[in-house]
Amino acid sequence: MKLLVELSGVVPAPAAEVFTRLAESLRAQPYNPGFEMDAERRFLAQQGGWWYRGEYTVEEDPAGARVTHRVYNVATWSRWAVPLANRFFVGFADRVGEGLIGCWENSPRPAARGVRSVRFT
Repeated sequence: MKLLVELSGVVPAPAAEVFTRLAESLRAQPYNPGFEMDAERRFLAQQGGWWYRGEYTVEEDPAGARVTHRVYNVATWSRWAVPLANRFFVGFADRVGEGLIGCWENSPRPAARGVRSVRFT
């Protein structure tokens, strides 16, 4: 596995609630061939296609919950083609961050409602 992108942001909501919302959001996606969840460690993973694996961890933070998202290249063949197939990942980190923010924007859960940004480090 080769790490391609790592983003971390703080969501102003309790970690348990953020984990639950993130798990629900990932589970609900129409294409979800490889979903893993370890609630005790607050760890989620989603793997699909020939190269993609996304891993999420949710940790307590003084400002709420720190969500870390890592994207890995897990291709076992033609690994060299992954950057080409993804336009060398130009703007990829921004799109991943926007997806993370989008997870909270329309949340039905009171603690997540109204979140419009996540602070990335």
